[in-house]
Amino acid sequence: MRMPAASTRRKAPTNVSVRADLVRQAKLLKLNLSELLETALEKAIRDHERETWLEANREAIAGYNAQVAKRGVFSDDWRRF
Repeated sequence: MRMPAASTRRKAPTNVSVRADLVRQAKLLKLNLSELLETALEKAIRDHERETWLEANREAIAGYNAQVAKRGVFSDDWRRF
């Protein structure tokens, strides 16, 4: 899933419950909770989409890897390393 450009992203006010000790520590460290949450959500979404794609394509990837192991790749005769 592609994210819209930063200039077109709209913020949605959201209520979340977070452990009080973590909020206190974050404030002491002057951490931006909204930014941290957005970054963590983006990573979680990317990770989930990656795993979903890998699972959906696992058979094709295994087939391709088996073919390369058996026959090599088309450029084997051309590369010099």
